[in-house]
Amino acid sequence: MQDYPNPFIEQRADPFILRHSDGYYYFTASVPEYDRLELRRARNLADLPQAEAVVVWRKPLQGPMSALIWAPELHFIDGKWYLYFAAAHSPDIADGLFQHRMFALECDSANPLSGEWQEKGRIYSHIDSFSLDATHFFHRGKRYYLWAQKDPALRGNSNLYLAEMENPWTLKGQPVMLSKPELPWETQGFWVNEGPAVIVHGQRIFISYSASATDENYCIGLLWADIAGDLTDAAQWHKASQPIFRTCARNRQFGPGHNSFTVDQQGRDLLVYHARNYREIEGDPLYDPNRHTRIKPIIWDEEGMPVLGEPPADNR
Repeated sequence: MQDYPNPFIEQRADPFILRHSDGYYYFTASVPEYDRLELRRARNLADLPQAEAVVVWRKPLQGPMSALIWAPELHFIDGKWYLYFAAAHSPDIADGLFQHRMFALECDSANPLSGEWQEKGRIYSHIDSFSLDATHFFHRGKRYYLWAQKDPALRGNSNLYLAEMENPWTLKGQPVMLSKPELPWETQGFWVNEGPAVIVHGQRIFISYSASATDENYCIGLLWADIAGDLTDAAQWHKASQPIFRTCARNRQFGPGHNSFTVDQQGRDLLVYHARNYREIEGDPLYDPNRHTRIKPIIWDEEGMPVLGEPPADNR
């Protein structure tokens, strides 16, 4: 299996890579300035770092999408492209940092880097509260929306929720909470479950997610359910008691998390994630720009469970 440069793409956090049916790999991520949405594409995965980063949308000067543009994801749904992202109305800490809500853009061009993007507005859930890190997946004839959100009635910053979709910017039915931060490794610095990503293997569907503060404590946890089960029944989901990917001081890799999944040219599963190569952070970890995009292969054990190992050391 090919070894990828590590870091793969520098100063791009919350990375998302999609291999589309047109033969291209598409990449998007949070930029350090939190002020725009970028896309890049390449025929070969290894060429993404050198591909041109095209700005497809910039935040307005005011309004609900005018600050802290976080964690975009690109999805192709019913013949159109969609960008999901979170945004706030103000960058001022005095207004409260956790003011994000979820939004969507739509593009009907074959090439999303050159097409026009239309704002579809906010995606409303069951509570008007801090919400972010949305992803989309199609399973057994249904489309699902999966995201992180704060419940004011519960302790913590965010839980994981799942709902069916009426259309790519509208939820259907009552969302169900799949997980909340409750274990020691989910509650370091902040009580967090966020950044969910979906992968199917064998007879199970898996949701990875990130937990704790965005410093060295950040790590990846795992949920799983039977692929034939009712995904909107929280009782169908199981939760790993320990993180499946975490800081490795020996390799100088700190706070690995906010992952997505993709495949290589041969269709083998890959983990896409970010991590820093130092522990000591000056100021707020959120504004440290050096969460770099990284890639590593996924190994599946005899039980059909993912084995991520440890984040490898920088090789360039």
